[in-house]
Amino acid sequence: MLFDSYKLKNTLLRNRIVMAPMTRSQSPGGIPTDEVASYYERRAKAEVGLIITEGVEVSHKASSAYPNVPRLDSSAARDGWRKVVKGIKKHDGAVIAQLWHCGGFRKTGMGPDPEVPGHTASGLVRPGKRVAHAMTAEDINETIEAFALDAKRCEEIGFDGVEIHGAHGYLIDNFFWGGTNEREDLYGGSIESRSQLATNIVKAIRSNVSDNFIIGLRFSQWKQQDYEARLASTPENLKKVIGPPAEAGLDYLHSSMRRFWESEFEGSKENLAYWTKKLTGLPTISVGSVGLDSDFIDMSAPASPANIDKVIRDILNSKYDMVAVGRALLADHEWVIKMKEGRVKDVIPYTQEALYKLY
Repeated sequence: MLFDSYKLKNTLLRNRIVMAPMTRSQSPGGIPTDEVASYYERRAKAEVGLIITEGVEVSHKASSAYPNVPRLDSSAARDGWRKVVKGIKKHDGAVIAQLWHCGGFRKTGMGPDPEVPGHTASGLVRPGKRVAHAMTAEDINETIEAFALDAKRCEEIGFDGVEIHGAHGYLIDNFFWGGTNEREDLYGGSIESRSQLATNIVKAIRSNVSDNFIIGLRFSQWKQQDYEARLASTPENLKKVIGPPAEAGLDYLHSSMRRFWESEFEGSKENLAYWTKKLTGLPTISVGSVGLDSDFIDMSAPASPANIDKVIRDILNSKYDMVAVGRALLADHEWVIKMKEGRVKDVIPYTQEALYKLY
């Protein structure tokens, strides 16, 4: 089943393998280059079922935190993305743009406007560390509008959909997490209220794009600031986190784990993706060191190819629907073909060099 076609909403994918979003920092001025387009096209040609782009900073004054990350707020950037999409579609690939607001990872002095500080739910970047700007209602409304605007731009460019980046401690996850959200208004307090920003972003995008356009959400329990952090300690609480945005108009959920093979809740052997699918009924992507013999935490450490027998069994048993592959696809753009043909020994091992090149 892993290598069979799969229909996500009204988009037919040639298989259930997804290229995970991975920041490349190779788009000067926020503009994807011809080399970026070729990087994605190689993977589409090599039979990746669905490509989720690296994070694209939304068109909001406080969204940026890293250099040379692509954007959508200039005609040159949008033209660059048109080349990316054209190259992928040329090989019958499907592509979704990941929309990203970096939140508290931004520091004053960063571009494009050095005077703008990082934005978070309550000024916190981690529990007890209040060094960012606590967002006002106006800030929140501007952010929601930025996501909706850029989603429409993505549809006009030719993307099959967008994925909202709600994981890893960035802005939306900062609202999700009780450790950093101390608000007492609509966007804080209960677990459900902490999901309100994500829910409202989904609603705004849904009302601004066509019915066929795909909307997904990536979320995680862990944070870059705290690998042991949890949004929910039980399945019941997880449903309170992801249920409202799911019901607002999502077409899939992307459950980000450090190690996809690990169980998520006490008393169960199943991972986060399994519970996501079970609790929402939505198509679900599982991700977390797939195809490698070590987890992703030290991205600079070499990692050898590993078999994907567990992924194949999990999808056969309908535990989740798709699997996202990250570092393995950075190292070897033909990873899908080689795994499909059982050529694990031919897969190029992941090394640090793959982080710094666009091949």
